[in-house]
Parts: sequence; structure tokens; C-alpha cells
Amino acid sequence: MAGEEIRQLTTPLADADLVSLRAGDRVRLSGVLLTGRDAAHQRLIALLDAGQSLPIDVRGQVIYYVGPSPPRPGMVIGSAGPTTGGRMDSYAPKLMALGLKGMIGKGARSLPVREAMQKHKCVYFGAVGGAGALLSKYIKSAEIIAYEDLGTEAIRRLVVEDFPVIVIDDTHGNDLYEEGRKQYAQE
Repeated sequence: MAGEEIRQLTTPLADADLVSLRAGDRVRLSGVLLTGRDAAHQRLIALLDAGQSLPIDVRGQVIYYVGPSPPRPGMVIGSAGPTTGGRMDSYAPKLMALGLKGMIGKGARSLPVREAMQKHKCVYFGAVGGAGALLSKYIKSAEIIAYEDLGTEAIRRLVVEDFPVIVIDDTHGNDLYEEGRKQYAQE
């Protein structure tokens, strides 16, 4: 399991950034995050299935599974907490095959998604659910870049600084939830 060191990473991510990470590592992400939830993912995969290009380039990118609330006056974004990653499991492997390098959500991922992470060198990061107001403070700018008609589920380009996440699933097949259950069973 991971040590106490906090890793600093800047997007876009490369394979070399990811293979050194282990489940349980604490990471601070800076740079650009893309957002996407169920409806946006469904549209992206429909385009791919139809042989069309995507409105975004996912190579080296991290998708944050979030549908932020509208910002209050003077704020960049409203509450921006993660949604359950497993809801994107049927879509994620196709995006990883195109070069997606990270996903941020909450909850466990399916075995096929975890296997795709190993194959395509992608990491699943966890963000703290229920802390959306706190997480929004790490977002410095937000703009809709695709599917504006989806409202909160539109794809956004977020610029973040020191966004706090933890590695749940690494490129080596390790899963923090499984490790935690094993450790608990031994106590």
C-alpha cells in the first residue's frame, strides 16, 4: 500500500506518470480535467460506434465524473462532487483505447474496466463524495466545451490546481477497496 507522500501530477498524463502510481497513493492534480457523466458518455460512444470523431480529444486526459451545480455569483463553479464511477463502466474501455489516462469518481469499478486500465495504462482516482463544495475550491476555471444542452451534464473543461484525489485502481491491477477489505479481514 501507499506511503504518506503526496504526488503532484500535471495533466495531460503520460504512461510514465501512471506506472509509478499504486493503489492508495495520494495525488494532487493540476492542469485540465474534462467532465462527463452518463448522458455525455452515451453520446461519445454513439459517435464512436457510428465511426465519427469525438468533440473532445481524450488522449492523455482525465475525465472527472461530475455534474456541477450552477455557480453562485462571483464563483467559478458550484458544488462539484464526484458521481459513481461504475455508472460509466460500459463506456470507459472505449475511451481508454483512445488514450484516456485517468478517471475520477467514487465507488468501485468492474473487473472489465480494471483490466482495460491495465491494458491501456489508465488510473481510476477517487475523490471524496459529499465534499463537492470543498472540491470546487480547487477549480480555477470552468467552460462548457460540448453538449451544452445537457446542462449540468455537459462536458466541461476545468482548470484545477492541486485537486486532491487518491488512486483507487492502478495500472498494475491493484484495487484499494479490495486491499482495504483484505486488511480489515486480518484484524
